Amino acid sequence: MVRDIDMKNYLLVLGFFTMLLFLAGCNSKEKAVETETEETTYFSGTWITSVASTALDSRENIKKAVEVCADYGINHIFVVVWNKGRTHYPSKVMKELIGIEIAEQYVGRDPLQEMIEEAHAKGIKVHAWFEYGFAASNNQKGGLILEKKPEWAAKDCVGKLLTKNGFEWMNAFHPEVQDFMLSLVMEVVNGYEVDGVQGDDRLPALPSTGGYDEYTRNLYKQEHAGMEPPKDYKNADWVNWRADRLTDFLGRLYTAVKAVKPEVMVTTAPSIHPWAKDEYLQDWPAWLEKGYTDMVIPQHYRYDIDAYRSVLLQQLSYLSGKNRRKFYPGVLIQNGSYNPSLEYLTQMVETNRANGVEGECFWFYEGILKFPEYFSNYRKLNK
Repeated sequence: MVRDIDMKNYLLVLGFFTMLLFLAGCNSKEKAVETETEETTYFSGTWITSVASTALDSRENIKKAVEVCADYGINHIFVVVWNKGRTHYPSKVMKELIGIEIAEQYVGRDPLQEMIEEAHAKGIKVHAWFEYGFAASNNQKGGLILEKKPEWAAKDCVGKLLTKNGFEWMNAFHPEVQDFMLSLVMEVVNGYEVDGVQGDDRLPALPSTGGYDEYTRNLYKQEHAGMEPPKDYKNADWVNWRADRLTDFLGRLYTAVKAVKPEVMVTTAPSIHPWAKDEYLQDWPAWLEKGYTDMVIPQHYRYDIDAYRSVLLQQLSYLSGKNRRKFYPGVLIQNGSYNPSLEYLTQMVETNRANGVEGECFWFYEGILKFPEYFSNYRKLNK
């Protein structure tokens, strides 16, 4: 009996110390995770396109691009998955709509999956960037989408297909068009281990010269005692009415993504405010205030430091304190044959830091290759 009691006491003591050791180990692991997180909290992104770039042309090219980003401290890649009326992944939605499941140059591949695998192996997050948004085509009169669905076309005040800067637009207010766009986003969210999805100056967006199609006019009349929309497309109430509907759509998209995968970020890269709202009905300060975007990256594309600084300060003035941590500027480092000087690139990043902005997203990847010396030290600037 005495031996039995001693054995029980021994087992109790042993169990107690085993638990202490276990808790200590868990605590150490938690501290290790916290330390790792602290080392990688800064944000540095770049867009990888399928235009003026060969980065997506092969898996080997994708691997090289990811290695460059990893070496240069870029920890978020925004890879294009939707442009020219095509997806850059095999899409059942597009197969059903137009009979083409992936952009012709990528048949037999899945560039999105390749990017995810290569980037995640290097600890880089991947965001699926829906570049064309509600635009159906560029200089193709709406392309196959509006050929199949003419009722989806956006119209200007004289009833013509809404076109701006060569882009032909779907009607961003039409329920079927919104459902189509949402189905593309959710197809990616459900089918891929992406870290985020992104719309830019075309999602959610519509040129403010639009909204004169039959569906939108009737919707406006229902809410305005039968009155037609103002012929002046810049009429403030008319701008607000349309912008609010795009904001509502973004809220719907945000909710749908988070319901399936709460960890997936929903980010936006609009033009600068208030130009974005006046020209494309993008009221991104409202998006932030309503909690419909996890990060906003306005396109601060300017060609001298005074203009850049002025725009940065202007955009910061639209942010409440709680939203500053969701704001990062888009920095122009390549556009056609243009690249900034090394001095100007340095000044833009320094201006961001001087104003409490701890990161930026570079437009676009090919420009990073022009500044190897700068970007080889860029990581050090963010620690």
